[in-house]
Amino acid sequence: MQALKFNLSGKTAIFKRPDVNVHCLFTYSHIHKPALLGILGAICGFGGYNQQKAHNDKCLAEKRQSEILDYPEFYEKVKDIKVSIIPKEPTFVTKKQTFNNSVGNANKDKEENPCNLVVTEQWLENPSWEIFILLDGTEVTENLKQRFLNREFVYIPYLGKNDHFANITDIEVVEIESVQNCKKIDSMIFAKYIDKATQNIASSEDRFNHKPAIIDFKYTERLPIALDKEDNLYVLEKFVYTNRDLTLNNFEQIYSCNGKNIAFF
Repeated sequence: MQALKFNLSGKTAIFKRPDVNVHCLFTYSHIHKPALLGILGAICGFGGYNQQKAHNDKCLAEKRQSEILDYPEFYEKVKDIKVSIIPKEPTFVTKKQTFNNSVGNANKDKEENPCNLVVTEQWLENPSWEIFILLDGTEVTENLKQRFLNREFVYIPYLGKNDHFANITDIEVVEIESVQNCKKIDSMIFAKYIDKATQNIASSEDRFNHKPAIIDFKYTERLPIALDKEDNLYVLEKFVYTNRDLTLNNFEQIYSCNGKNIAFF
């Protein structure tokens, strides 16, 4: 089995949380699958939410309800792709950024008294992930493989918004092997697949020899995993990223690559 591997990074990023938008737009701590699929769709030149809305509005106006699209084109095309995400850090530094938005669309309800829309957002700083795409022999994954290897991108990829350009480097096709038993998972994984996580505690021998202690970490967050068919809202799933020893109850999508155990979803 093969996978397409690349590094995805940027100077800044924002993956907006839809549940908080009062005084500040907050971000998820890591890139999630729908956002990653959006990047893949942009690389292939597939349509997005704006094209879906324009198409559906036209269908409603012309009473062609049977032609209404359930999903944006990019999601319909790539939603079945299996991906794996390895963060370069358990969490990234975040900072709030406040700026003015004076474009017409942002102030169209204030035409009589135009003003600047003041926006405050939380951005990730210098985020970086190692991404794997399972090459299952389908037309869409083969298309992606060729586009990545030849760097033939239709649209410029970005991290959440077009203010945050994405860097894609170290592209290669790697061999992966199915894993039936392991204690360490180097990527993010569904929390429901974990029965137990054992903390890393330095042994008495290591302490006696003054060996540096392993920095134990465990990140967990409910991240988007899919789009709901009815309204395209996020479907959430609890993820874990940790260096602890794990007892897993499911190895169906666990693979080994270059000494790393990675979980696809």
